[in-house]
Amino acid sequence: MRAPGLRAGSGSLDLPGTENFCIPDLAVVPAALAKTEGALLPDRTVLVVEVTSPSNGDTDRTAERRRHAQYGAPLHLLVDRQERVCTLFAQPGRLGYALVTGPHPFGVPVRLPEPFGLDLDTAEF
Repeated sequence: MRAPGLRAGSGSLDLPGTENFCIPDLAVVPAALAKTEGALLPDRTVLVVEVTSPSNGDTDRTAERRRHAQYGAPLHLLVDRQERVCTLFAQPGRLGYALVTGPHPFGVPVRLPEPFGLDLDTAEF
């Protein structure tokens, strides 16, 4: 998932106005921000990805998605390993994401909009 001018990795995202932060499983950011010290704001990301596990699945499906939307992360991809589906959320707002694509069963490509403009192959998930 490498697009020109973007970098992927993991790290803390700051949630201003709270004492909290979140650590998505993967965050894609503009390359210029990749070496920023400390936590970034979710609205500075291009995509955040959460991958569920039996111990945190409910948190990833609800609370993390809601936080990412409230703090402006433009795209949120939920890879739900227990349900074996992927769901892409877009158009963030205070009440959540306005656009939901999926859930797509593993093996069905998930279209990532620009700046990616590609179909994410989920066959190996």
